[in-house]
Amino acid sequence: MSTISPHMMMRRQVRSHRDGGSTNDVTVDRPTLRRILGFAARQKHLLIGFILLSILTSVAGVITPVLSGSVVNAITAGGPVSTIMWLAAAIAGLAIAEAVISIASRWLSSRVGEGLIFDLRTAVYDHVQTMPIAFFNRTRTGALVSRLNTDVIGAQRAFSNTLSGVVANAVSLALTVGVMVTISWQVTLLSILLLPIFLIPARLLGGKLAALQFEAADHNAAMSTRMTERFSAGGATLIRLFGNPAHESEEFSVRAGRVRDIGVRVAMLQATFVTALTLVSALALALVYGLGGWQAVVGTLDAGQVVTLAMLLTRLYGPLTMLANARMDVMSAVVSFMRVFEVLDLKPAIRESDSPVPLPDGPLSVRLHDVSFTYPTASEVSLASLEEVTTLDAREGGEVLHDIDLEVPAGRTVALVGSSGAGKSTIASLVPRLYDVTQGAVELGGVDVRDLSFPDLQRAVGMVTQDGHLFHDSIRDNLLIAKPDATDDELHEAIRRARLSDVLDRLPEGLDTVIGERGYRLSGGERQRLTIARLLLAAPPIVILDEATSALDSTNEAAIQQALDEAMEGRTALVIAHRLSTIEAADEILVVERGRIVERGDHASLLARDGRYAQFHRTQFRHDD
Repeated sequence: MSTISPHMMMRRQVRSHRDGGSTNDVTVDRPTLRRILGFAARQKHLLIGFILLSILTSVAGVITPVLSGSVVNAITAGGPVSTIMWLAAAIAGLAIAEAVISIASRWLSSRVGEGLIFDLRTAVYDHVQTMPIAFFNRTRTGALVSRLNTDVIGAQRAFSNTLSGVVANAVSLALTVGVMVTISWQVTLLSILLLPIFLIPARLLGGKLAALQFEAADHNAAMSTRMTERFSAGGATLIRLFGNPAHESEEFSVRAGRVRDIGVRVAMLQATFVTALTLVSALALALVYGLGGWQAVVGTLDAGQVVTLAMLLTRLYGPLTMLANARMDVMSAVVSFMRVFEVLDLKPAIRESDSPVPLPDGPLSVRLHDVSFTYPTASEVSLASLEEVTTLDAREGGEVLHDIDLEVPAGRTVALVGSSGAGKSTIASLVPRLYDVTQGAVELGGVDVRDLSFPDLQRAVGMVTQDGHLFHDSIRDNLLIAKPDATDDELHEAIRRARLSDVLDRLPEGLDTVIGERGYRLSGGERQRLTIARLLLAAPPIVILDEATSALDSTNEAAIQQALDEAMEGRTALVIAHRLSTIEAADEILVVERGRIVERGDHASLLARDGRYAQFHRTQFRHDD
């Protein structure tokens, strides 16, 4: 038995698909099939009804030619007229029944397909929501969105098209061949012998079509990713400032041109496919009329049977071709399933406790006890296919925090200062559990953050980062993220305290003003103040400010500092600041260098010590002067 795990097997299969390999190279293990059937089981009753209606359609398709042959025999026999009328009425009734069944089948097909899309999309979306920040730092957004769109729809085709097609075509083929053999086994045998003339090239064309379609999907995904990045406000600004529009256009046109060329080749292959099918059908039809007509003349067949054979023949090659290429269609759909499962199988690095401990009431302290931290490796949090690389980066980053011990007593303020890259923001990110410590513990109110429920942790800690994110939505909706049930009065109060009232008054739509992607319709200072308003609205007992005033000028900084002082009053605060003037009143200041705390004390004692903090202070204020 192979020692390769199902997950690794899946990743190899998916990589083969992405690199343009044929789906005929894909092998499906039993666990994957069970998972696919597990999703199908949610639509079991609809799926069974869909398959039954598909079978009825196939049965009706075989009965019609038989009735048509009987009509011809009745006509050539000279009646009676009533028999001809009854047969005609039966054919009409069968046509009406087929139309009704077709509509019902389409309804069930859409319910099954859309239901499966819903289940897969919500499963992937909900799972991605549990991923750590490190996952999003490495993943290309366009590649991830492609799993929710292209691959989910590809997986859906397995049930709404492929599965029903296999069942219906198998039934249709069996009935058609069975009826044809009862009429003339000689004509049936010769008709089937013509099949390889068409089937072999059709199979070759099918493989080429699949490879081309997969390559086109890869190019489209790459173009989608490129457009997502370049068409954002930040990306467009970057290209305008530093990029080369001609080079950007050339790279995009190469991809688009490849998709265009593939489209032409696919169209020609499909035209060849259809032409070959039409040609072979015409040759077989000529054979039926020739051989069947001869048998009718010598008396072994009647005219009606010849007509029945001819009509059945038109229903023979389609199902045969579909069944011959069914494996390719099934593998195409299974590859899409596996690409979806690849995301679902990526285990969240940060998980909620099975038995969460409630937070104590009242003000909360923050303590980092003997904390060391190493950023997770790519293999722990990411997928090569989502990073659009062949293999993940196997290097380990090394420990970035070493034996950190700090405590912020309830209601007090502790500030972190140090050189860029010293580890200040990393320390701050451990408190709301954006990452988990490698060693030691982070405690809120004496409770390890790993023992808290995610909602409790989210309510306990509020954070304003240096580049606080805003959605392409209204001011109201951006604020309501922090408190969905907030009233307009509460929103206006938070905006007033963040010193944004004058900005809001100038906007014609007020709170309902859409601020653009990442809030680019606002100035840098206004964006930062809006993120601070969001924090004020949430009013958490623990506040983390990571360079919260970095985007503000001196006037705005002073006003926002007053608002922040008000927001931090009575709350536990951990403040990271580049401007030392903003943290002089902190209860304790910690100097962080190379992932270690090298100094601690209040502003006056650190200046008197004439160490690293005093050096920062002299350098900064000399620069300001």
